[in-house]
Amino acid sequence: MYRVALCDDEEKQRELVKNILITLSIKSNIEFEFELFDSGEQLVSHYESSGNPFHIIILDIEMGGINGIQTAQLIRNLKNFDEQIIFLTSYPEYMVESFDVITFQYLIKPIAPHILEEKVIKLCQYFQALDKKWMIIKSAYEEVVLRYDDIIGIEAAKSLTIKSKLNFITTSQTYDSKGIISEYALALKDFNFLQIHRSIIINLIHVKKFASGAVLMSNGAEFPIGRSKVKEVKDFYTKFMVMKGH
Repeated sequence: MYRVALCDDEEKQRELVKNILITLSIKSNIEFEFELFDSGEQLVSHYESSGNPFHIIILDIEMGGINGIQTAQLIRNLKNFDEQIIFLTSYPEYMVESFDVITFQYLIKPIAPHILEEKVIKLCQYFQALDKKWMIIKSAYEEVVLRYDDIIGIEAAKSLTIKSKLNFITTSQTYDSKGIISEYALALKDFNFLQIHRSIIINLIHVKKFASGAVLMSNGAEFPIGRSKVKEVKDFYTKFMVMKGH
């Protein structure tokens, strides 16, 4: 879930940008939470009152009162450096000024929806790259550090001796561990992992193709898709490919 601040003194423009991102959310499975501000003063006040920070601020430059660049400067002065700022303007001459406040993107109005979508997807990919990409599991008597991208799938395994046994199938080998499959599915859902069966989670980056009721992975393994999950899995994979294609 990415928090987005839309700051523009024109309601029509705020709604336009919001609708573009809602459409992107439907297409790509990226979730956004919006807050709308009609002035730079209102947005700065949000930060001064210790309001929740945002991942992305989409900021109009020409506004009554303080303009977008002044607004961004005040936010940065409050030591908020993680927010990624996209400026919208009708005038290119502000571009050099905008660099002083660490700007991610500078877009000229009228905004082409596909351009804004492309920039926001790049931002979301950037945020994902910053997130944790490693997990530690206990296997036998040692702790093993696994890179998310190296994990092909996680499978609940039947065992007479080990309760809640899991197999972590990676590009190099399979590790035995213990855990609850549904808990891993929840923890990994923002990292390209999807539960396709009550006992199987796959990493979408390792999908080669879908067969009849099954999915073929990059290592040649074939995992069954739960009958009730076939549509959900294909829909989710389509959205994953939309995101990956940018």
